[in-house]
Amino acid sequence: MSGTLPVTVHPPSPTGGRRVRVNGEILGLAYSLADVAEFLRRAGLEVDSTEVAVSPLIDWRGVGPEYWGPEPEDTGP
Repeated sequence: MSGTLPVTVHPPSPTGGRRVRVNGEILGLAYSLADVAEFLRRAGLEVDSTEVAVSPLIDWRGVGPEYWGPEPEDTGP
């Protein structure tokens, strides 16, 4: 697998939710850990919904599994 994780959860979109990609295929827009677990189940990857946040299969991009809202605004200096 050339050093990349099979599951990528992208940063939150400007309107909320996070794109979920498995092995290069976009499965949908998740709004919670339960959504990610369901996408993984549909893709044949059984990951318990209570373990999604710490699964070694998932590359959380931008922010971790605790944030699902719209992209945080850059308040800058």
